[in-house]
Order: sequence, then C-alpha cells, then structure tokens
Amino acid sequence: MKKTLLFAAATAALHGGVLAQTPAPSAVSIYGIVDLALRHTTNDGATAATRGDSQSQVTAGMSQSRLGLNIAEDLGGGLRALGNLEHRFNADEGSSASSTDFWRQSWVGLQGGFGRITVGRQYNVLFDVFTSTYASFRYSPYIEAFKPEIGFSLGARNSNMVKYLVESGPWRAAVQASVSEGAATGGKSSGGYVRYASGGFAAGGAYLALRDGAARKSEVVTLGGSYSSGPWSTSLGLARNKFESGFNPLIIASLLGNGGTNGTFALGNVEHRDMLSVGAGYQLTPQLNLGAHYWHARQTGRTIAGDGKADFYAVVADYAFSKRTDVYLEIDRTRFRDSLTFANGATSRVGTMVGVRHRF
Repeated sequence: MKKTLLFAAATAALHGGVLAQTPAPSAVSIYGIVDLALRHTTNDGATAATRGDSQSQVTAGMSQSRLGLNIAEDLGGGLRALGNLEHRFNADEGSSASSTDFWRQSWVGLQGGFGRITVGRQYNVLFDVFTSTYASFRYSPYIEAFKPEIGFSLGARNSNMVKYLVESGPWRAAVQASVSEGAATGGKSSGGYVRYASGGFAAGGAYLALRDGAARKSEVVTLGGSYSSGPWSTSLGLARNKFESGFNPLIIASLLGNGGTNGTFALGNVEHRDMLSVGAGYQLTPQLNLGAHYWHARQTGRTIAGDGKADFYAVVADYAFSKRTDVYLEIDRTRFRDSLTFANGATSRVGTMVGVRHRF
C-alpha cells in the first residue's frame, strides 16, 4: 500500500468538494469519516480552583466525524454541474457537532473550460491553500482534538460565498467574496489564493479580509510550502492575523482561541497574532507513518494584557490497516507565556490520545 493512496483518501473525505476526487458523470456519491479516540489531558479543570485536575474522555480524534454527499451531472459540451452537502457529528454521542450549522458545507456550482464557480457555504481560500499545500501531517491534514493552526483560516468556512477557481498545469488560483446579509456577527469577506505544485514540491499563499457586524476588519496573510522525497515529507507555514481596533472580541475568540481543542486564550485587545508552523513526517513502513509538528504563536495587544506567546507540539504514529481504516497514537503539549492562558488560568497542558478511524 502506498502512502499516496492513504493521503488521497484522507483529503477526499476531508474536503468533499473543492479538493475531493471528482465523482463519476451524473452521479451522487456518499462519503464520510467515523473517528473516535480516548483522550487524557492534564490541567483541564473547569475553574481556577480545579485547574490542576486531569480529564479522560471519548472524543473526536484525528478527524471530525462527518457524512457528506458529492453531486455531479454531465451537462454536455464539457460543462458539469456540481454540488456538496456535508454534515459534522459527534460520533461518541450521535449528536450534531454544531447547533448553528447542520450543514458545514452546502454549495452548488458549475465547472467547465472557464474554471469552476461555486455558491453557498464552503471552505474559504485560507483553508484551501493551507490544507492542500502545507498542512500539519500528510496522512491527516489536521488533528481535530488539537489544532492550533486553525488561526491560519479565520474560521475555515464562510456562508453566502461565491468562489471562482481556475487551474492551468501546476498552477491553481481562486478568489472568493461573501456577504453578511445583515448578520449581527458580520461575515462579509473577500480574498484569494495562488498555489503551485509540481513533483514533490508545493507552495502557495493567500489573503482574506473578514468584517464583523460593525464593519470592522480582520485580515489574514499566509504563505508556506511542502516537500516530499521518498519516505520523508516536510512543511513550513507562516500566517499573520490583524484586527482593526474594536473588532468584536467574541469573534476574535472564536477565530483564534479555538476553545474546544487547544484552549481559549486570554485574548485582551488583540492587534495581531503571528504563527510559524513547521513539521516533518516519515513513512517507516508501507503501513506505519510517523510525524512531528511544532507551532509558535506570538500575540501583540493594544494593551499589555493582550501580549503573549504560545508553543504547541504534537507527535503522531499512525498505522493503516487499509486505505480506509487506521489506528493512531498522538501526544501533544501546549505552553503559554506572558498574558496567554487557558480559560481556567493554566499555562500548560499535555494531551495523550489513542484512536481508530474509518473513511468511506
């Protein structure tokens, strides 16, 4: 079994759309992931008084469980109609992963010699370029239970979006625009990305601007690349998040704090946050992949209460029984400095996770 087969299966299920495998002509295909892990975390008490307590739980592991539909119809003359619906769920309880968006993706589009245009709720350009080009681990672009790099993508998805994508040889480019439609939290966005991939080398960059309900702006610029040769793979990424003065702090927390996975930062009045992401992977055998990744974040506030630094580490051993089923062992560590803390006031945490995942 080749690692490329496993990676293709992972990215196909993870994206279910822009980066997924193209379904057969005039077809509806079902895809999904069921992933559960046993996770133990230190310094995970609910309050400052209990912050030294540890917690063990059954939770999402390397991937968030999902069920999706890819839709394609051949319209003739090289024109195709496309669509995607994707639902995320908590496999440990059978409940929806979100109370606000049953469909994490819901879009329709057309593809032809002009490129591809899609309309609806879909991945934004930051997520597209990062996940396809310099994600954390080749066999699983994100660790769902521990993903500090989500700050690269300003929430990963946008509603009410129009996206246009075009490809030529090794080049791919896309632009997006979305409107807030009066939402109190905003959501108006505009941006684009460019990506180049040839052989084992890939590089890309993206820009996205997002406005809150009062039209104050946040901006992200990210660039990075990856290289693979034989059993080795490496990746490097950089990102800067900037926030206009007065930008809604609750939205900042949801975009950068990522409280469900690596903890809610003590945000303060954030001016910008920078992140460096670097990692490497090694395929020890056709079934066994090893990986290690490091993220460093540096935050600057408009007051000293918003300043801080954070270091995140993760190592993973993943064993594939087939291109659809694998088991894994993951260990991660978080360390905050200066004003950054978890919600309970702790400044460090270690997580250990063992899980099983099936893709279909």
